[in-house]
Amino acid sequence: MQIDPRDDTHSMYRTLTGLVVPRPIGWISTRSSAGVDNLAPYSFFNAVSVDPPILMFSPIDRPDGLTDTTLNVRETEEFVVNLVTNEFADAMNQTSAELPSSESEFDDADLEREAAAVVEPPRVAGVAAAFECELHDVLDVGSSSLVLGEVVSVYVRDDVTTNGKVDTSKLDIVGRLSGGSYDRIDNRFEMERPD
Repeated sequence: MQIDPRDDTHSMYRTLTGLVVPRPIGWISTRSSAGVDNLAPYSFFNAVSVDPPILMFSPIDRPDGLTDTTLNVRETEEFVVNLVTNEFADAMNQTSAELPSSESEFDDADLEREAAAVVEPPRVAGVAAAFECELHDVLDVGSSSLVLGEVVSVYVRDDVTTNGKVDTSKLDIVGRLSGGSYDRIDNRFEMERPD
């Protein structure tokens, strides 16, 4: 099969999300200028740069405008990226519900807030790790907003470290596949890089 992205008989969203797998999930917490805490998962998420440390996520704009997450980031210039582990999979899914901007997904999903160290938006209490970010840039890319954030503080739960370093074997990270399908890291393997 050969797909022409301009041919609208195929959904490029379904094609991209079906083939670019598994995708990490950035569970983004923001605070509106009115003080409402927002929390939403984004699987168009990844690391971009080490120096400076930059993460990105890309919300798809709604037919009636920008998502609450995008609006909050543009207004306050801060957000937190919470990592999603298996213990938080159901709650993460619950926070994908579209609520009025006056309601908080933290409350809807019965999640506790934990104060961030540097930025105003809270992190999800109990997560294995969270990146506090200040806005670096927002780019309008077609039907999406590409949000770039500079990491200004990182929280890592002690039980996912070994000798003071992150130990990925202790992280039960959840990844996004397509539709309602998700993935966990159940079958790790190692390879040595060639010299």
